[in-house]
Amino acid sequence: MPDVVLVQPPIEDYYLTAKRTVPYGLLGLAACLEKAGFSVQLVDGLASGKKRSIRRPPEMAGLDVYYGRPDISPFALFHGYRHFGYSYAHLARQVRLANPFLVGISALFTPYVETALATAAAVRQELPTAQIVVGGHHATVAPEMVMEHPAVDFVIRGEGEKALVELARLVHSGAAVGDEAWERVPGLVRRRPDGSLAVPAPAVVANPAELPAPAGHLLARKFYRRRGRGAIVVMASRGCPMSCSYCAVSRFSWQPYRRRPVTNVLREIEGELERDEIGFIDFEDENLSLDRAWFRELLVGLERLRRGREFEVRAMNGLFPPSLDRELVGRMAAAGFKTLNLAVGTFSRRQLESFRRPDVGPAHLRVLDWCRELGLGAVSYLIAGAPGQTAAASFDDLCELARRPTIVGLSIFYPAPGSLDYERVRKLGLLPEKFSLMRSSALPVAHLTSRLEAVTLLRLSRMINFCKKLEEEGECLPAAESFPGPEKGWNTGRRRELGRKLLGWFLDDGRIRGLTPAGEIYEHLVDAVLAEKFRRIIHDLFPAARD
Repeated sequence: MPDVVLVQPPIEDYYLTAKRTVPYGLLGLAACLEKAGFSVQLVDGLASGKKRSIRRPPEMAGLDVYYGRPDISPFALFHGYRHFGYSYAHLARQVRLANPFLVGISALFTPYVETALATAAAVRQELPTAQIVVGGHHATVAPEMVMEHPAVDFVIRGEGEKALVELARLVHSGAAVGDEAWERVPGLVRRRPDGSLAVPAPAVVANPAELPAPAGHLLARKFYRRRGRGAIVVMASRGCPMSCSYCAVSRFSWQPYRRRPVTNVLREIEGELERDEIGFIDFEDENLSLDRAWFRELLVGLERLRRGREFEVRAMNGLFPPSLDRELVGRMAAAGFKTLNLAVGTFSRRQLESFRRPDVGPAHLRVLDWCRELGLGAVSYLIAGAPGQTAAASFDDLCELARRPTIVGLSIFYPAPGSLDYERVRKLGLLPEKFSLMRSSALPVAHLTSRLEAVTLLRLSRMINFCKKLEEEGECLPAAESFPGPEKGWNTGRRRELGRKLLGWFLDDGRIRGLTPAGEIYEHLVDAVLAEKFRRIIHDLFPAARD
């Protein structure tokens, strides 16, 4: 029987990016516990392809006008609220069978805190004797809210590698919670004997290089495979020295910026390569390439590890374009990068000042040129719907990327607790009433960009990427064609042909349509001004795809 069980809860949302759910943080905690002599089991609620439709939360009722009907066209967004992963009852049974004395539950992201708490409640019912501790970003920034739940005994704020080991020792020893030893556990939120909460500052691991490599042997490897080979996540640094207002991990946060020694990172990766046939490595750092000398050393090491092997490398949290030069991009290609994820944010000078970001436009263009030269793909990420940001400015951002050899990645702003913009939104009186609404899919903030404009910008980004695909493959944009009326029985198996047909109708009347699985074509609710503006300039944006 394991001493400690660590749980990754399921997720409830309109969509899930499954390839980014590897429980890297829990694997790191498990390694520290094992090094201290505790036995550990990982119960991963997302290590399953299971998903089921559930009723969306009442606070999301207003989204039905945008996501209410299914759409299988290339311009689709979301439809249907789902529970992704195992059920709470299943996870609780797994914990009960393991019968640990301590259960750790991850509450990383604010919109999903309710699933973490529901997991805690289910575990408490099945195993009332175990102590339950919750950690992660949300638990760090809102510990009082988490501790209000009766199933939660403790919260660890900040980085929990050392704190969790000390907590496990205290719980195992049976020490009374009022003893002085509890005061020395970094970041540990607990109830004092008088009922008050002790809420210390978040714990920080001064030197992450001293930590053991994540306990990869606990990972449900079969589930996290891609194209028949293993996929792993790595974090080579913690925190970020930049000042971006929308980010909760900026230099204004509790978490300082630290880079691990390159030898330490490469040793971790090499261990995974020896354990499994790895085909995909994702660096989840906030800013992987800021220190060019350090990054160059990392790339040289990856290139060495890649000899005789074939794996792809990504940095899916985004790369800061000004940190890259021609040599580095070339080394990235040699190290296994096939696509560069580029963090742009916006091209608007006014919005850049609000975001506290430098203008990356010229550097972004240089990186795209190098990608084209080296045969690399690119995805460029924008933010829309932030406080003070207009839909017109975001429309211009989309058009700028439409002209460039890159895929458009548009994210709708959400207020991340702990960020500067979270406080700004709060002062404006625009904070959503529930934590569950603080996600992009909920279109959470309507300031100078309305929710209708935000959802229209999302659909236009889908349309831009479809047009880029046509242009890339040497196809012309379809001719404008009058919509024949609501017909049923469309062939739903040929998505590309459907997209061309929908685009042709859009070019005629500026209306964006979708197709249900039953073959019914219908019109999406969009902002007519933005849609018409795009219709008028679409041929200028894609000159290579003209008739």
